[in-house]
Amino acid sequence: MAAQENTPSAGAPQKGEGAQPLHVAVVMDGNGRWAKRRSLPRTLGHRAGVDALKRTVEAAPKLGVRWLTVFGFSTENWSRPATEVAELMALPKRYFETDIVRLEREGVRVRVIGRRQGLSAELVKIIEDAEARTAHNDRFFLNVAFNYGGQADIADAARRFAQEVAAGRAAPEDLTEVAFGRYLATAESPPPDLIIRPSGEQRLSNFLLWEAAYSELVFQDVLWPDYGEEHLRAALAAFAARDRRYGAIATDDVLAAG
Repeated sequence: MAAQENTPSAGAPQKGEGAQPLHVAVVMDGNGRWAKRRSLPRTLGHRAGVDALKRTVEAAPKLGVRWLTVFGFSTENWSRPATEVAELMALPKRYFETDIVRLEREGVRVRVIGRRQGLSAELVKIIEDAEARTAHNDRFFLNVAFNYGGQADIADAARRFAQEVAAGRAAPEDLTEVAFGRYLATAESPPPDLIIRPSGEQRLSNFLLWEAAYSELVFQDVLWPDYGEEHLRAALAAFAARDRRYGAIATDDVLAAG
């Protein structure tokens, strides 16, 4: 797939067009609280979250979504207890081992974005195998943000551009907002039209900070392990009611102002 520039999606859905967002991003939040409410170990909450991911990936194409980016493990999550970090590290293996055949068969292309440093050799191989097995697919695009942080990705992108300048392949004046977007881990996807956060929390938590410049935000009071098609459908309905202007104003507003 050719790289997409990090500007508003061409033909991005506008209010009244009846279209759905091309790119939806989700902060998969609430696994620990889900487990606590059931007096279960947090590890079982994370495993239930994998089932919610499967439901969401299956539902998204049916609802008109083309790209889905999910936040699985942040660069800040390393500070959690070692046992929980170990469980989180095992989740990609659990997900890909149980779902890679379906993803490959149904035309889903998988990309895992984030730093590979710090991940075990086994986990890196699992990630690379999933990406290789689905590299030819183009029906639906699944980005899994793992060992990812928005600030870290911006710093990494700046470092990559600085290296290009140092090597004589670029000049400082070449750097524009569009050019910078090509150095981000998300360069192959358009910016998200909609960012969803379940669990009742209302913050981005260092997710897609550059790319979220004109994303619509929807917060839902449901814990991630309970998430499914009906919740995604409700978020898309809320998105459809929004009036996206990308910093401009509507013609009707200009006329009303005289």
